[in-house]
Amino acid sequence: MKYAKLIISFILTIGIFFVLNTKLGTIPPIGKFLNPYSGIWQNETTEATSGNAYIPGLKDKVTVHYDEQLIPHVFAKNESDLYKAQGYITAKHRLWQIEFQTFAAAGRLSEFVGEKALDYDRRERRRGMGYGADQAIAYMEKYDKETLGYIQDYADGVNAYISQLKPEDYPVEYKLLDYKPEAWTPKKTALLLMYMTKMLAGYDVDLEYTNALRLLGKDNFDLLFPDFFDVTDPIIPKETDWSFIDVPQTPLPESQAILDTIVETIAKPNPDNGSNNWAVSGAKSVTGNPILANDPHLGLNLPSIWFVMQLSTPNHNAFGATIPGALGVISGFNQNIAWGETNATRDVIDWYKVEFNKDRTKYKYDNEWKDVSIRVEDIKIKGKENYKDTVLYTHHGPVVYDKNFKSDKELAGYAMKWIGHEGGNNQKTFIELNKAKNYDEYVQALQYWNAPAQNFVFASTEGDIALWIQGKFPNKWEGQGKFLMDGSNPENDWQSYIPQQFNAHTKNPDRGFVSSANQHPVDESYPYYVFNDGYETYRNRVINDYFNSKDKFSVADFKNLHNNNYNLKAAEIVPYMIEHMDTSSLTEEEMSIYNEIKAWKFNNDIDEVGPSIFRQWYGKLYKLVWDEFDVEDTALDPPFTYQTIYLLKNNGDNEFMDIVETKDKTETAKDLFLIAFKDAASQLIKIKKEKGDYKWANYKGTYVGHLLQPLPAFSRLNIPIGGDRNIVNATSENHGPSWRMIVEMSSPPTAIGIYPGGQSGNPGSKYYDNFIDDWAAGKYHQLNFLQSNQATDAIISTQTLTPKN
Repeated sequence: MKYAKLIISFILTIGIFFVLNTKLGTIPPIGKFLNPYSGIWQNETTEATSGNAYIPGLKDKVTVHYDEQLIPHVFAKNESDLYKAQGYITAKHRLWQIEFQTFAAAGRLSEFVGEKALDYDRRERRRGMGYGADQAIAYMEKYDKETLGYIQDYADGVNAYISQLKPEDYPVEYKLLDYKPEAWTPKKTALLLMYMTKMLAGYDVDLEYTNALRLLGKDNFDLLFPDFFDVTDPIIPKETDWSFIDVPQTPLPESQAILDTIVETIAKPNPDNGSNNWAVSGAKSVTGNPILANDPHLGLNLPSIWFVMQLSTPNHNAFGATIPGALGVISGFNQNIAWGETNATRDVIDWYKVEFNKDRTKYKYDNEWKDVSIRVEDIKIKGKENYKDTVLYTHHGPVVYDKNFKSDKELAGYAMKWIGHEGGNNQKTFIELNKAKNYDEYVQALQYWNAPAQNFVFASTEGDIALWIQGKFPNKWEGQGKFLMDGSNPENDWQSYIPQQFNAHTKNPDRGFVSSANQHPVDESYPYYVFNDGYETYRNRVINDYFNSKDKFSVADFKNLHNNNYNLKAAEIVPYMIEHMDTSSLTEEEMSIYNEIKAWKFNNDIDEVGPSIFRQWYGKLYKLVWDEFDVEDTALDPPFTYQTIYLLKNNGDNEFMDIVETKDKTETAKDLFLIAFKDAASQLIKIKKEKGDYKWANYKGTYVGHLLQPLPAFSRLNIPIGGDRNIVNATSENHGPSWRMIVEMSSPPTAIGIYPGGQSGNPGSKYYDNFIDDWAAGKYHQLNFLQSNQATDAIISTQTLTPKN
């Protein structure tokens, strides 16, 4: 009996040891995780912001001043050292984040998450993310080794930090997932830029539109998906003269869309990925100085998308938001200019049907058979054997859909043509913007930018304001890229590109301001084909109306506009629904809700109930109107909000208003208003019983989630902030203003900024989420723009990066 107890005790000890040191499913090895010497407890230490750090490869000392917001102000004596220091400092505060993002871009999540990430990894690899990064590196190796050298400097800085770490120093996420950091490379920076290119790649619904055209016919399709809405307030003012453009649009070929039935398409980036930016001239500014604002709308994550830095050498001095993993300031200013970006959402992804020969080694093109190229994607899976996915490439690009992935076609597939695959030198744009001194140098910097298409706003201390819609855009024939095309027909290829100097732009317009909010870039007078690729129609009009409303504007006005909660979409449809809805059948509870929305002034403020009622009512209505798009085994995308509201108000008896399931009645818009309202009221009554009310802040429940979404302890929930989609303050549940910046172009410029997070990536740090409350309240922090290496009163500590012999 004594030996039996001993044996059982020994087995239990071995079992406990195994459990504590083995990753079981999503649970980390508890022993390692809780180890007092190397586990999570070590992550409570504060960031080192003083003393010396020795960095291999530095040519000279680099000084890093930290202010009370944990913003590093980096002063180097040359650009090589500057980017080494940027890599080192970024890794010190955001190591896990920069690596996780590149793993996601490369389709490598299965390596530490396991088999459940395999479909995601296959999708990203078939999208050509790694291929595009390789093309970018190859381009720089051939044409710009200087920029590639700076990217290598950045990698050396990241690796200098990694080499100093012991396992107990690893960020907590490595301990949770039980893996360790690997060396940074230039390809990882290229992958990060590909990740951003994907996130801002436009709407990409060619395949869904192909189904819609087949099911609805051309007349109905053109009604539901027009190239231009009836109201257009474009980025470039309507009165712009395009007569200087002397390269014609590609002529329309004898080509027909391929009307296949597409069952399923790959996941797309969030359609709300967008932004606001604007600038006013000195003549329209209270102080006589131009003022510029930027406001990128992206996912609200922790660690935050942005990391704010000052990057200075004897030749330039830049300040603003950086993207961890990439060089330079992305949205910011220097001593002479300020710049920022919004998503241009141009259609730069097209799809081609490809026909293969019997052994899928060739594809048909121009009545001949061309060789396919093969890229074998070797996907590592934690705890399992590798998965090898063979991806075929044509001159169009990767064959994303074939018999091995989301398609049952044996000898055919769908190839993706994407400007993101063509290589280029996007990194150089920001390196040059950081140094630019005037409008001409700003334009020169933009020429390197291929993708994603962006609206680059500009202001200078010389008094200029401007906005360029920049990217490498194919010169398409009318209608090209709306639908699936025949990949064997050379007429369907991109025949040429719009010359960069003919990209739509404006400098010092007569109206005294420039602005963009993801709306249509131009009106119909622009001589190239621009497809309505999901353009915004509400924020832009609120912004432009604001700047047309008076003669002079201040920084305080800019703050108010950033935080503007006016719901123009609701203002344009709710009064019409109220006026045309029969209320005679409403119950007492329903009538109470009706009176609440009737009294609403269309501001999505946190204590209002009108926004909650509208969200429910319009959401139910939208589904009723477009029930024709609920087709089994068919990928479809319903019409845009603006066109939906246009039809409801102007074509209320259209056949699309009829509910498909009700065979004995033909509904009109008026009927749908009532049906949707009753459904919405029922849901709101239920919410009120469960939660006590449906005020907007509680109903919306904005949160900033950790990149590993199942980690609520590392997230911030129930943040009291107004706004919503289609509103200037575009804050929805977990998406919205990711960096608010306002710069006045005094000499030197003065600036304020805020973002929903904190400088540190460590959940145990007080700097992890310390900006969120001020961000939600519409407050800003002064950006301490140091004019020299000398510490000011704003500096709380200084660290010196020293060459390591």
